[in-house]
Amino acid sequence: MSGQRKGGSGHKGRPDGRSGGARGLTVRVKTAKGRRTSSTRWLQRQLNDPYVADARRMGYRSRAAFKLIELDDRFHFLSPGKRVVDLGAAPGGWSQVAAERVRIDGAGKEKGVVVALDISEMEPIPNIPILHQDFLDDDAPEKLKEILGGPADVVLSDMAAPATGHQQTDHLRIIGLCEAALAFAEEVLSPGGTFVAKVFQGGTEHGLLAEMKKLFTRVQHAKPPASRKESAEMYVVATGFRGRGD
Repeated sequence: MSGQRKGGSGHKGRPDGRSGGARGLTVRVKTAKGRRTSSTRWLQRQLNDPYVADARRMGYRSRAAFKLIELDDRFHFLSPGKRVVDLGAAPGGWSQVAAERVRIDGAGKEKGVVVALDISEMEPIPNIPILHQDFLDDDAPEKLKEILGGPADVVLSDMAAPATGHQQTDHLRIIGLCEAALAFAEEVLSPGGTFVAKVFQGGTEHGLLAEMKKLFTRVQHAKPPASRKESAEMYVVATGFRGRGD
């Protein structure tokens, strides 16, 4: 379970047809010789996905950027000056959104910080340190803390282990990554901080959910509109970090 992948402000428009979303005629893709039917379906879905078109138009590295935009628009955990850790960051869409919303460029009075990690190589993002390492390596959390240089206000985890096709196994793997990310969040979050992590439909397992409720004042599940309807993914958003002292 060493692989982690990611889909993933001043949001200038949503790709839902209400404000600036790219719309057009449906593009149909013919099945080419040597191309699997599943590949053809994926290509057709990409070509007709307004989130993909809007990500390209707005300079985001992936459509997953809109998932974080929609989660933050609902829960309001990113703001200027916040310090953010992005786990499972590749290709960098979530880090881009976080950077905009916490103002890592120093625009305004408050300058935020974003630190990213992924097992996969990813192109640099200005002003964002990137650790290319498996988060489950023993030394990865300490390296992140060293780069961060202080407490975090937000820990984001869009990590996902490579799918096996076996639903129960995949669920256990994603919960394992969520548990590891939560343990890290408990060590680095400042009071009032936020933890956001990908889980599968069915939500967070009872034991993990109980742990979150001990650590945070509020724990909710959400499926942002940008998450494809056929996808089993959803997110747990834990706000108001208080630690175990209360």
